[in-house]
Amino acid sequence: MEEWYHYVLLIVVGFAVGFINTVAGGGSLLSLPVLIFLGLPPSVANGTNRVAIIIQTALATAGFKSKGVSTFPFNAYLGVSALIGAIIGANIAVDIDGAVFNKILAIIMILVIIIIIFKPKTNLKDIQERLTGKYLWLGMLAFFFFGIYGGFINAGIGFIIILFLHFFNHMSLVRANATKVAVVFIYMISALVVFVLNDKVNWAVGLVLAIGNGSGAWIASRVSVNKGDGFIKTFLVVMVAIMAVKLWFF
Repeated sequence: MEEWYHYVLLIVVGFAVGFINTVAGGGSLLSLPVLIFLGLPPSVANGTNRVAIIIQTALATAGFKSKGVSTFPFNAYLGVSALIGAIIGANIAVDIDGAVFNKILAIIMILVIIIIIFKPKTNLKDIQERLTGKYLWLGMLAFFFFGIYGGFINAGIGFIIILFLHFFNHMSLVRANATKVAVVFIYMISALVVFVLNDKVNWAVGLVLAIGNGSGAWIASRVSVNKGDGFIKTFLVVMVAIMAVKLWFF
C-alpha cells in the first residue's frame, strides 16, 4: 500500500467489520476482499486479518465484561478446545473450488435465516442454561470442529457459534455473543502463530485494520447489551441475508 487513503479505508472498513463480527458474524467476508484489493496475496490477507480479529475480540470481551456479561469458565473450556482445532485448520490446505465453496456457504446462510425466523418461540428466561455435564463435553467437541474452520478462514463462523450456543446451551443472544468473542479470541491466538511462523502476516496493515476492528467491537459489545436480544436477532437476519447474496452472486 502506497497511498495514505488506503490506511483510512482500512480503519473505516475495520470499524464496520468489528461491529458486524461482534453483533453477528461474517465481517471477514468484507475485510478479506479489501485486503486482497489493496495488494496483499490471499494467504497473507488471511493471516493479516487475524491480527485485527484478535484485537477486536479482546476489546469486545472487555466491553461485554464492563456491562456485567461474562460466561467464564465455560467460555474458556470451549476456547481451549477450539484452539486445538484452529491449529489444525491453519495448517491444512482445503482442495475445493472457490465458487463451489461460496455457494455451499450461501446455502448454509439461508438455512441460518430460516432457523432464526421460524424457530419455535422459547422464553429463555424460564429455561436454565445448559453449561455443564454432557452439554459442556458436547459443546467442546463441537467447538473443536468450529476451531478447525476458524483456523482455516474464519469467515462466517460467528453465525454458527451464536446459533449453537443459543439453541443447544439455551443462552440468550447477548450471552452467546459474549461467549463467542471470548472463544474466538482464544483460538485466534494459535491460528495467528501458525500464520506468523509461515511469514503470512503484514503487521503494519494488520495493526491499522485493528484500530477500526477494535473500535467497532467495543461499541458493538456495549450497544448489543443495551439493546438486548431483539436487536441482535434483527441484525443477524439482515447480515446473514446480505452475506448469502454476496456469496451466491458475487
